[in-house]
Amino acid sequence: MANYTGAIRWQSRATLFGLPLVAIAIGPDFVNGEIRGHAHGVFALGDIATGWIAVGGLSLGGLAIGGVSVGVISFGGLSVGGLAIGGLAIGAIAFGGAAIGVIATGGLAIGYYARGGVAIGKYVISAIRHDPEAVEFWKRLASWFGF
Repeated sequence: MANYTGAIRWQSRATLFGLPLVAIAIGPDFVNGEIRGHAHGVFALGDIATGWIAVGGLSLGGLAIGGVSVGVISFGGLSVGGLAIGGLAIGAIAFGGAAIGVIATGGLAIGYYARGGVAIGKYVISAIRHDPEAVEFWKRLASWFGF
């Protein structure tokens, strides 16, 4: 739990594949020489979080949520992943203020299929360009999700 430095360190006794089910590490722990908390677990919450589900300032995991996030599915200010959603999103499928990916949507979108205010790519929908292939692709994609 918390020590006199204000740091929080806790992890569950239950484990899965050698990782604690829940790990929490927040704040500096000067007694143990840690400037930031680094949580490792199936569900990890910390200044730096690594886990299947990771939430933190810097998060790395299957599902990563944080200021800087890297994961299969990633949400964050800077987001990198298979599916990346964030201010700056970089991934196979990217949605963001600026998005870079095979499929990209954002204010600035760079990708094979790109849609946005400013879009750069092979097939584009933008303020000044509407490629028929891009229009068809986005219609098909929307229909897959029931839109």
